[in-house]
Amino acid sequence: MDISVRQARPGDQDALALVGAATFLESYAGVVDGGAIIRHCAERHTPEVYAQALETPGQALWLAEQDPGAAPVGYLHLTEPDLPVETRAADLEIKRIYVLASLHRSGLGRRFLDAARDHAGAAGARRLLLGVYQGNTRALAFYDRMGFEKIGTRQFDVGGRIYDDWVLALTV
Repeated sequence: MDISVRQARPGDQDALALVGAATFLESYAGVVDGGAIIRHCAERHTPEVYAQALETPGQALWLAEQDPGAAPVGYLHLTEPDLPVETRAADLEIKRIYVLASLHRSGLGRRFLDAARDHAGAAGARRLLLGVYQGNTRALAFYDRMGFEKIGTRQFDVGGRIYDDWVLALTV
């Protein structure tokens, strides 16, 4: 299995939207209300949302593609922090690391985290922050193995329903 990871660019918005909605559904089906998942994806995983992110200074995205055919299988989205915790000027937020379930434990999440660390270092950032659903034990175990620590909580709206997230931090 050959998977490449590259920085996303304008024109990748359709691939990002597809993998964003697919991975969100895979991760939260049976955990989060189905109607809320549909509304959330219809609002937040659209080509227009990703096109805007690709054009916004301070945001950076990476896209994983599986060969042959360059099918989108995951992505990383970094941005300036927008979390309800005290942030520092040298912080970056990992808005998402999404990987298709068939590729969990393949090393792709670690590759995305390495890309986030490299980008953070080049940007002068000292800490990576992220929010993760408190019931997402798989993601929490990954972030724990990578050295993230809990620093707070937030509430996250998924299609009009509110869920509790942990806010995690990693010094880079």
